[in-house]
Amino acid sequence: MAADAFEETPPQSERLTGYDEAHLTTYLRLLDAEEDGADWREVARIVFGLDVDADPDRAKRVHDSHLARARWMTEAGYRQLLKPGLR
Repeated sequence: MAADAFEETPPQSERLTGYDEAHLTTYLRLLDAEEDGADWREVARIVFGLDVDADPDRAKRVHDSHLARARWMTEAGYRQLLKPGLR
């Protein structure tokens, strides 16, 4: 996926957003990569299409913020997927 298809950071809402729904697969890929112990730099290159060497700070910020949102999805956001009335 192209780097410009991602925001710098995902929305920080207690509600599931359209951005979250559009990036569910990305969130799953991030969680899988974390579980496998993948290096964040490799994940940022593969998942986000970022040039980690050119801008490591931005790449880390994009990776970490999306991983945090992916974790939120596993703790709270998924409930809103299961019960659409919560959106």
